[in-house]
Amino acid sequence: METVVKTEDSSLPVLSAKQERIIRRKQIWAGIKTNKILYLMILPGILYFVIFKYLPMAGLVIAFQDYQPYLGVLESPWVGMKHFVRLFTEPTFYMLLKNTLILFGLNIFIFFPLPIILSLMLNEVRNRYFKAGIQTLIYIPHFMSWVIIVSISYVFLNVDGGIINELLASLGFNKISFLTSPDWTRTIYIGQVIWKELGWSTIIYLAAITAVDTQLYEAAEMDGAGRLRKTWHVTLPAIRPVIIVLLILKIGSTLDLGFEHVYLLLNSLNRQVAEIFDTYIYTAGLRNGQLSFSTAVGLFKGLVGLVLVIMANKLAKKFGEDGVY
Repeated sequence: METVVKTEDSSLPVLSAKQERIIRRKQIWAGIKTNKILYLMILPGILYFVIFKYLPMAGLVIAFQDYQPYLGVLESPWVGMKHFVRLFTEPTFYMLLKNTLILFGLNIFIFFPLPIILSLMLNEVRNRYFKAGIQTLIYIPHFMSWVIIVSISYVFLNVDGGIINELLASLGFNKISFLTSPDWTRTIYIGQVIWKELGWSTIIYLAAITAVDTQLYEAAEMDGAGRLRKTWHVTLPAIRPVIIVLLILKIGSTLDLGFEHVYLLLNSLNRQVAEIFDTYIYTAGLRNGQLSFSTAVGLFKGLVGLVLVIMANKLAKKFGEDGVY
């Protein structure tokens, strides 16, 4: 068996590392000039992230200071890990962590699968006008603010004059304090999330479903598969990469559930089951003026989200999925 030995062509010039960098830089700029319209389109998005996401990160340094506004960042005394120690040693921390994880669990195990199920159901609707009408109705709540969503819930659930309580009273049942009862707070929370975001969350899944090769459905139909089997064996495997990516991004927001919604639900009677890190940061930082401590809490949230995204992405790759990056 002959062994083929490859030799370099001595006629080709040998480039230095500096020359290779120059050529690579020229190629990059040539690509930018060729696709300048596309780069101009993404420029506003890049500027948004640079200005509102990356530049403010410089302010995280006050988490390690006893920040005083009149002294500024440069003159405020350095206290190291003091605020993080306080965060982890306060009894409030365990309440915040428990409430946040429970609400996140409701989002993952109850809300997250619903848009997938709804998009699969909408995909099976053959009447174009009926499908468009349903989509329009379920998209509308997304464009309402949380103030409107919570206000409508108040009209329905209020003890004095609330539609549901008046209906219960007319049927001979006792009225229920939905808005102040700790037992109902989390149910109301997830119900409002489903109402507002369910329809909008189906858009990505419906777009992924439209990209499924129709020949796969035809092959499954020739094998005798009905609608349910085609959905299970063709549609779901085809959109699985999209589901995995969205799940990883969702996991990254474990401690970041959003301030406005939960804050509107909070009151003195349900605070023990509804207070989360987002609302605690507002209370400690803006209302009590503990800027360094609230920054430390926010940094803790961000680091937890980053670690969870990295771990979830590695786990997805381990099982053969593409992941986020």
